[in-house]
Amino acid sequence: MVYELPVEKLRLKFDPTLLNCETTAELKPLEGIIGQERAVRALKFGLDIKEKGFNIYVAGVPGTGKTSAVKDFIEEIAKTEPVPSDWCYVNNFRNAYEPKAIRFPPGKAKEFQKDMKDFITEVRRALPKVFESEDYATKREETVKSIEKEKMEIFAELNRRAQEQGFFLQSTSMGLLIIPMSEGKPMNNEEIMALSPQIREEIQKRSEGLRTELRNATRQARNLDKKGNDELKKLNREVTLYTIGHFVSDEVEKYTDFPEVTAYIKEVQDDILNNLVTFIGEPKAAPQLPFPTPWLKEMPFRKYEVNVIVDNSETHGGPVVMEHNPKYSNLLGRIEKEAQFGVLTTDFTMIRGGSLHKANGGYIVLPVEDLLRNFISYEALKRALMNKCIDIEEAGERLGFITTKGLRPSPIPLKIKVILIGNPFLYQQLYALDRDFKELFKVKADFDTTMNKNEKNVRKYASFICTFCQKENLKHLDVSGVGKVLEYGSRLAANQKKLSTRFAVVADIIREANFYATQEDTAYVSAKQVKKAVEEKLYRSNLIQEKIREMMEKEVILIDTVGEAVGQVNGLSVMSLGDFAFGSPSRVTVSVGLGREGIVDIQREARLGGPIHTKGVMILNGYLTEKYAQDKPLSLSARLVFEQSYGMVDGDSASSTEIYAILSAISGVPIKQNIAVTGSVNQKGEVQAIGGVNEKIEGFFEVCKSKGFTGKQGVLIPYSNVKNLILKEEVVDAVENGQFHIYPVKTIDQGIEVLTGEKAGMIQTDGKFRKGTINELVDKKLRVMAEKLKEFPEFILGKRK
Repeated sequence: MVYELPVEKLRLKFDPTLLNCETTAELKPLEGIIGQERAVRALKFGLDIKEKGFNIYVAGVPGTGKTSAVKDFIEEIAKTEPVPSDWCYVNNFRNAYEPKAIRFPPGKAKEFQKDMKDFITEVRRALPKVFESEDYATKREETVKSIEKEKMEIFAELNRRAQEQGFFLQSTSMGLLIIPMSEGKPMNNEEIMALSPQIREEIQKRSEGLRTELRNATRQARNLDKKGNDELKKLNREVTLYTIGHFVSDEVEKYTDFPEVTAYIKEVQDDILNNLVTFIGEPKAAPQLPFPTPWLKEMPFRKYEVNVIVDNSETHGGPVVMEHNPKYSNLLGRIEKEAQFGVLTTDFTMIRGGSLHKANGGYIVLPVEDLLRNFISYEALKRALMNKCIDIEEAGERLGFITTKGLRPSPIPLKIKVILIGNPFLYQQLYALDRDFKELFKVKADFDTTMNKNEKNVRKYASFICTFCQKENLKHLDVSGVGKVLEYGSRLAANQKKLSTRFAVVADIIREANFYATQEDTAYVSAKQVKKAVEEKLYRSNLIQEKIREMMEKEVILIDTVGEAVGQVNGLSVMSLGDFAFGSPSRVTVSVGLGREGIVDIQREARLGGPIHTKGVMILNGYLTEKYAQDKPLSLSARLVFEQSYGMVDGDSASSTEIYAILSAISGVPIKQNIAVTGSVNQKGEVQAIGGVNEKIEGFFEVCKSKGFTGKQGVLIPYSNVKNLILKEEVVDAVENGQFHIYPVKTIDQGIEVLTGEKAGMIQTDGKFRKGTINELVDKKLRVMAEKLKEFPEFILGKRK
């Protein structure tokens, strides 16, 4: 015997006494993640373990709030962890194409950057003053005069020797020339040519000896010039060291605990000594340009700058970075370029860190779908994790597309925990297809879509509402509003004993309810505004549902809600439009005749049936064979179809509907058209649970309402779906007023009794069904059909062939 479901079973109402408060303003904000014990346990394990490869993949459907929940959870843990190091790049004076990376304690890199800037500023200010001082000028003049005096003595002695031999030394642009003299006066070419050959030969011999002495004197002069330059360089070096020595000493003393830094400071000192002209030389006249170029003056000093790429001076605890756009340059950094007179140039000051640099020593959260869209980013991330270091290089260079010479910054050691967030399908695909993935992401944190609806979780749900209202500055909810949100959460979970963890959807309802509460100028959001928010959300999306219902009302789509018919049942299906799903009745009909085909699925024959639907139809053959073909062959041809269905049909939730139609068609007993049916069936005749039970019931309810209630309409559902009922209040009221009815059944026999008003009939000890029952009529008709088929042996033989 099947009993109609009482009203209490159709919608579980919220008990306001559970909260012990009047509004959510009285509650404490939520701490931690609710309803995700499995995921939280996995997260804790993944975050605590430090071995290589134990990075985390957080799996869950969109809307469960996993991203914000994970970020908040990690930030709470990171607060207690030490602040990681700063990192900066400095010039490599030996090879400018390979900048050096230097590690600093938190906040120290920025301080070093300022110290170096101040140091170079002081040097640029102090050196020109020193080299313009009278003291330096005097020392330089003494050095130059000493050298010049020696040079003059050498050439004076040479000139004296030349005069003794009748020659004169004349200075020209080409050097010193030895010119013969006659009577104390230099001779010109004409006078020399007028001399006799013997005299000219004698003059030539004497001049050869003087040329040798002249070469020796010139060599001595060059050596003196070199000596003078060396002495000037030594003077300049001593003056420079004296001037900047205390600056250098101060810096070295300050950073004495950092060997890399002190070595770099000494390299800077050496470079200054080797490039004094940059600091004290007269600036060259700049070319006249049609635009200002102040950067030209500063260009020579850029090599002394410090490029801080990671600054943790204001970081508290371990860093937590959420990278929403994980493209290659955002993730691993980039080397920028600037245009100078039509040419792209770069240097170490244009190196920029990425999210991995910022999160180094902490945590980075990445959306896996966006990461995979940037395939270079995914491969680069894996390489960084495997090598435990971050290499900054051009994406084109990594792929081999760029061959021009560029910077190769020193790699930075990487210590990080990576958390990928995505859906379960992508996890399965990556695990199956990417051998590196399973070695690098060994921890899976699965976010469930539902949570148990117990007293503890109800309070946490209310605390979530409190936290959300505070976070977004919304009106708090009173206890009736909280109750409606909880009921909506159960509806999303489609289970009276569960609450949905799709907090993004729940949050949207709260926002919308707050909007209506603001319009109505109420102090708190109540059940009225929450109910209106749910109804308005539905109204905005149910245009197609309304059109279909209108077509049913006008009998364009044929659906009967009164009367009886043989071989015809109102089945129920769910249509999904992405943001909205609704139930709708469909007429299922069966025609039966002699044959050996068994059950023929017209949807499948027309290639409009999916594999699960085909499986469900094949199960019907198994059910009929076991129940009615133990003492005779199953000799029928039953054609089954969803009338006025023009699209793909899949799923097995209509298999019980189809078997009812078949039994009616075989027995000839009509089925009540005021009752719609849903439920799958197995070969043993047990009615099994299906999805979308609430939408299906409400879909038929809407059709009955538009056509007019008779007080006899209702829906037949699987008994195992009773716990899933969270029906609209309108449906519950109709059931309470006797206008609509819901019948839970466990077996096909129970269902056929409700649909026909006749007994199904149990099999008796003699192997036959009780006389006058549905099963007896079916068995009898099948026996007659089997006997009748014997009259057509050629048909049987033809089928066997």
